[in-house]
Amino acid sequence: MQQKIIILDFGSQTTQLIGRRVRELDTFCEILPYNKYPDDDSDVIGVILSGSPYSVHDPEAFKVDLGRFVGRKPVLGICYGAQFISNTLGGRVEKADSREYGRAHLAFIDKENPLFRGFDDNSQVWMSHGDTITAIPAGFRCIASTADVKYAAYCSDERPSDGKSTDCKSVWAVQFHPEVYHTVQGTLLLKNFVVDICGSRQQWSAASFVDTTVAELKQQLGDDRVILGLSGGVDSSVCAVLLNKAIGDRLTCIFVDHGMLRKNEFSKVMEAYKGLGLNVIGVDASEKFFSDLAGVSDPEQKRKIIGRDFVEVFNAEAKKIVNSQSSDSKCRWLAQGTIYPDRIESLNITGKVIKSHHNVGGLPKEMHLQLCEPLKWLFKDEVRRVGRQLQMPERLIKRHPFPGPGLAVRILGDITREKVRILQDADDIYIEAMHNYVCEDGEVLYDKIWQAGAVLLSTVRSVGVMGDERTYEHPVALRAVTSMDAMTADWAHLPYDFMARVSNEIINKVRGVNRVCYDISSKPPATIEWE
Repeated sequence: MQQKIIILDFGSQTTQLIGRRVRELDTFCEILPYNKYPDDDSDVIGVILSGSPYSVHDPEAFKVDLGRFVGRKPVLGICYGAQFISNTLGGRVEKADSREYGRAHLAFIDKENPLFRGFDDNSQVWMSHGDTITAIPAGFRCIASTADVKYAAYCSDERPSDGKSTDCKSVWAVQFHPEVYHTVQGTLLLKNFVVDICGSRQQWSAASFVDTTVAELKQQLGDDRVILGLSGGVDSSVCAVLLNKAIGDRLTCIFVDHGMLRKNEFSKVMEAYKGLGLNVIGVDASEKFFSDLAGVSDPEQKRKIIGRDFVEVFNAEAKKIVNSQSSDSKCRWLAQGTIYPDRIESLNITGKVIKSHHNVGGLPKEMHLQLCEPLKWLFKDEVRRVGRQLQMPERLIKRHPFPGPGLAVRILGDITREKVRILQDADDIYIEAMHNYVCEDGEVLYDKIWQAGAVLLSTVRSVGVMGDERTYEHPVALRAVTSMDAMTADWAHLPYDFMARVSNEIINKVRGVNRVCYDISSKPPATIEWE
């Protein structure tokens, strides 16, 4: 039986980060809404309660029945989770004199406690809360403090006397966030909890995932055929190779070119897929997309048209496949490269959905296709590890995220083939330069960046001089960000010599551009894409 850590989500922006940290410890975890603790928890070895935007005293604050797991499983409460445990079990939580936010240092640490084993003196942590615990429940004790927060961490007294904690059912709680980068020894704390306290065997790995998933796919799909929509990105590509390993040529992939991919991307990706042994149908539908987008400048309307047209084109090709199959090997499945963050929505815990996550957008009901999502438990970095385990090309595995509408959301204003040509040329120079630039530490610049691309300010014209002539052409803005999960992002501090070289090459080689700018906005408040 696979071991599992359950993370109960109370709406924190960093809940996914907790999950990623646990997965980095080669331990499977599942993030669930706070009120969805499983009835059968025989495979659960520990429970983590996340932070929350609420105070425990808010009328709408999320509450959970602690009796379902406290005393039965090891429990770690983080921030709101720590305050909720204290408040529920008889402690006291009060509004802090001022919001406790930012770096702090642990002035007192009980280093004999298994949660803080291996910690340094004055270890730096990250606080973010408006309430604070002023009293802990009976039977609990303080195990860490900062200069301003007495109960920075506490735990129940119940624990094995021999110091071995694999059968321990105690409670630990911290008011800081061990999952964030600024808590310097946060990963150690989570390791102490997940491995030492909960007893994880640390058997969750890319290799074990591939072996288990291929076996499950063979059993799930039998002799059926599967359709998969490819985007050229890492998620759908890894999904395709994984399915191909399980069912071979019974997988048919569809790759739609809407005309707004990167320069030569359609042909390059098709060639890469051919090298992987995939059965791929390439569809050039650019004429339809450009025709339907003519004169449309509103960003949301552009997205809707592209989404609608993609579904129509994909459905037409899928119907051909479904209708051509023999009765002994019918096409009954639609596969998607959906990954775990796509399925986790903090607002789902209120019953609302803030964003749907379907790569295709829905096939006609009369096609009667079931959904197959073999990557649905993986984070992006885990998808890449699986790709390497499957021996896929590094350039495909390391590809930056690219928006579904493509360059349409990187062109301000309406879309024309000429504008796409200009942006493709500028973007190609930019991205290839990143691939070819080696930093002082020996790492390729492209690999240091989460996402990069050029933006055409086609609604703006800029005065310039080339030779002895005055020009009146478009500016291009370059965008590059660093991030862990795209929920937040910081602008990348690119080397000046690299930026100078790229700017010069774009202006000299791309007709229609006479000025290059660099976007130094972080997310929030700016999004990664311009539209």
